[in-house]
Amino acid sequence: MEIVNKGSKAAADISALLRARNPLLWIITREEARVERLLMEAAQTAQYDARFWDCSSGISDYAGNPKEEGRNAVDPGAVIAAIRDSKQRAVWILRDLTPWLRDASIARGLRTLARTLPLSPRDQARAVILLTPSSEVPAELAGHAVVIDFPLPDRAEISALLDTAIGALPDDIKAQAADASIREAAIDAAVGLTEEEAGACYRKSLVMSRKIEPAAVATEKKRVITREKVLEWFDPLPGGLESIGGLDVLKGWLRARRSAFSAEARAYGLPSPKGCLLVGVPGCGKSLVAKAVATAWQLPLLRLDMGALRSKWVGESEGNIRKALKVAETVAPCVLWLDEIEKALAGATQGAADGGTSADALGAVLQWMQDRAGDVFMVATSNDVSALPPELLRRGRFDQIFFVDLPDREDRAEIIVAALRSHGREKIKVDAYAVADASAEFTGAEIAALVPDALFVGFNDGAREITTADLVVAAGKVIPMARMSSEKIERLRAWGKTRATAASTPARSVQSQAS
Repeated sequence: MEIVNKGSKAAADISALLRARNPLLWIITREEARVERLLMEAAQTAQYDARFWDCSSGISDYAGNPKEEGRNAVDPGAVIAAIRDSKQRAVWILRDLTPWLRDASIARGLRTLARTLPLSPRDQARAVILLTPSSEVPAELAGHAVVIDFPLPDRAEISALLDTAIGALPDDIKAQAADASIREAAIDAAVGLTEEEAGACYRKSLVMSRKIEPAAVATEKKRVITREKVLEWFDPLPGGLESIGGLDVLKGWLRARRSAFSAEARAYGLPSPKGCLLVGVPGCGKSLVAKAVATAWQLPLLRLDMGALRSKWVGESEGNIRKALKVAETVAPCVLWLDEIEKALAGATQGAADGGTSADALGAVLQWMQDRAGDVFMVATSNDVSALPPELLRRGRFDQIFFVDLPDREDRAEIIVAALRSHGREKIKVDAYAVADASAEFTGAEIAALVPDALFVGFNDGAREITTADLVVAAGKVIPMARMSSEKIERLRAWGKTRATAASTPARSVQSQAS
């Protein structure tokens, strides 16, 4: 069997397990048709015949033709008896048997098969494969079953699907659909979907627009996220990085890594960026960066709320987090946003009385960060670095740790311009530096809020356009958080000066104070 993609590799592994006389394989998948096709390849390679069963059709061959011994074997007990009594070298592929495993007699019969089948002569070797979307293996079978989480189609398989869809196009639009840049974007958009979902998206796009629309394909991923219920889909920030004032160092670093997700970068061997940790003063744009980078990179934005995944049952919280991270890998390439990560991991290293839930959550996150294989760019934010476990901060977990300080004069002026633009006021004449001088020690959020405050004043004064004076007056009514929480902010700054990279050019702060 030629191994050219993840599906073929999984089939080759299953073929090896069959040759090694493993009696029970538990395959987790929602792609029945694709996996059955690959299982047929695996069975043929291992020189096994194949039999299929479900509660509707009984026992049949791959084409669905009923076999004589199983015409009436729609009962799971009957198929277990048929496997037990058969003398033919065959692999028995059972669809959706898991609901019947709650019946003690069915579970016992399958367990007995798992014990006795390896004792059969080689020419009568039999194996049982359960196809199911469930990963919950009953305790009675856990010691006998080899569990395989069958991978979704990779880029090579998606590429073949796209070629099939393009091949069905009229000649006059084949060239447009086969454009290299559109092709790569269309493949990226479909990675993470099942074969059936990706094929349906391509066909729908061709029917509606007579070409492949990567954006239309990507919207299908939102349905995947909604179905799994462990991650939250966020709409990216309109305008991308250009809608954020200041943070020039951080934005430059992010722009330089956009190309790492391209086909040229993969061919070059460039590793995918892992992500960044943004530590700093609340309200200075950390969360906005996560939303903006997804826009700039044209990737889905997913938010992981680990607090919402906590459960009172031991081990379930960790399982939920692992599932969420797996879903993120499935949807990759994407941006994964962990907001205020210190709160989600509170108590992980301080002996919290939560039965070890926080420590388990930390372990799940750290293991995934170390071993992940998908193109998931993580943006984690934190307002209190003292609450972060040291294991999270070591080199290799993130590509870079940035400290986001209060904006300097130059940054404050940029924030005012960006806020005016977001409210459709980019054409009015405002002295941004005068507003910046009036908003010293303000956070980015406090500065951006000056624009809607001024708009209320202008609207109530005859719906006139706002002026620099309106913004300065609005600033004069604000007591900045930096004054109310000065001790905490100074501690953050002391940490950031020596342990993180400044998100803005430090020299700009010196120049702005001198101007």
